[in-house]
Amino acid sequence: MTELDLRDGIVLRPGTAAYDVVRRPVQVAYQEVQPRLVALCRSVPDVVATLKYAAESGDRLVARGGGHCFAGRSSTDGIVLDLSGLDEISLADGIATIGAGARLGSVYGELHAAGRTLPAGCGPTVGIAGLTLGGGIGLLGRKYGLTCDRLVSVQVVLADGCVVECSEDDEPELFWGLRGAGGGQFGVVTALRFATVPEPVMTRIEGCSSVDLAELVGRWQVWAPSAPDEVTVDLRLVSEPGSPVRATVFGASMLGVNQTRELVRDFAAAIEVRGGVPYSELKASLADPLDVPVARLRSEFFARPMRAGTIASLLSQLGEPRSAGRREISFTAMGGAYNRVAEDATAFAHRGERFLVNHVADGPDNAWVDASWATAHVDGSGRVYPNFPDLALEDWATAYHGGNLARLTAVKRAYDPQRFFDFPQAIQDEGVR
Repeated sequence: MTELDLRDGIVLRPGTAAYDVVRRPVQVAYQEVQPRLVALCRSVPDVVATLKYAAESGDRLVARGGGHCFAGRSSTDGIVLDLSGLDEISLADGIATIGAGARLGSVYGELHAAGRTLPAGCGPTVGIAGLTLGGGIGLLGRKYGLTCDRLVSVQVVLADGCVVECSEDDEPELFWGLRGAGGGQFGVVTALRFATVPEPVMTRIEGCSSVDLAELVGRWQVWAPSAPDEVTVDLRLVSEPGSPVRATVFGASMLGVNQTRELVRDFAAAIEVRGGVPYSELKASLADPLDVPVARLRSEFFARPMRAGTIASLLSQLGEPRSAGRREISFTAMGGAYNRVAEDATAFAHRGERFLVNHVADGPDNAWVDASWATAHVDGSGRVYPNFPDLALEDWATAYHGGNLARLTAVKRAYDPQRFFDFPQAIQDEGVR
């Protein structure tokens, strides 16, 4: 077997300064994993060569865009195929062609120059590919849908090195599967083409509510998912040792200041609004807290409001006295355009959900994360966002894919028959868990 030789990129091995910097993903739980080598690819031929080498060597291979995966799918002791060098962004006739290694901060900046944007997440270092392949939730989503709903076509390198362009007309089943099943299942995505939207001028919403916490959560879960499509208001509860639980309401509106203020006042009176903020500037000011390293995250969708007793138990657990560790429960509004797409129109199966709840710890607080998730799960839908993979799930296939599992199994069988791209919780033959 010959050594891996890239045409345009660089092969990084242990013992070099560059390797030690590049090999680390964002997620702290996997930063000590040592790959045998990192293939820093800068072209599609580099990707093809790396796949061929991995097949010959028998090394486990994972593709990495942003390195934010909570289940460690962008980390391995084998070969990390680093896509950060494939980060070109171009725009023509409203269609953006974006390399799979581009990060959201660069995407928003480039599109802003042309007065365009995409409905996507907040974290500037999150990779556009991973976000899109698992769905893509963000501040414009209730108006324009998931990030993957804006896809026009995708370029993919399959396990055998074949480069495939897929769309509604070409390789439509692969294109269907790439819209929301989660990244890394069928091949290595190298480029994505999106139908962009005009960049709006936004009204920024943020404040610390003085409303009783249980009442605030109760109001939010009824009001936010039913607000006008142009309005996205989320809720974050944070607990730190020695301090009371702090509630922050935050989000944005495509409506004017006065109309937004009236809408938000119906929900919680103490919220501040500020108009005239370009969307790209707003994204920077509301950077997603999940863009920074977290030790543990579990999540679930909810199709109906939590009961009062569930909310009370969550708040009690969140504020328990302790000596260390930051805890957070965040509530993300769904509804709107997210839910006006049929469940089987794309691989993203969660089209009837009202909101998403995350339980996050930044330290060794696994017991609280599990207990908090279990408390909320009593009222949950059993569905889980593919971009927040959870290794503790028992029936993960149904949680991620719902009624789309059988069709996804067929796509997996057709495009990765040798299961080269398998990882924990990869799509398997129907009936196999």
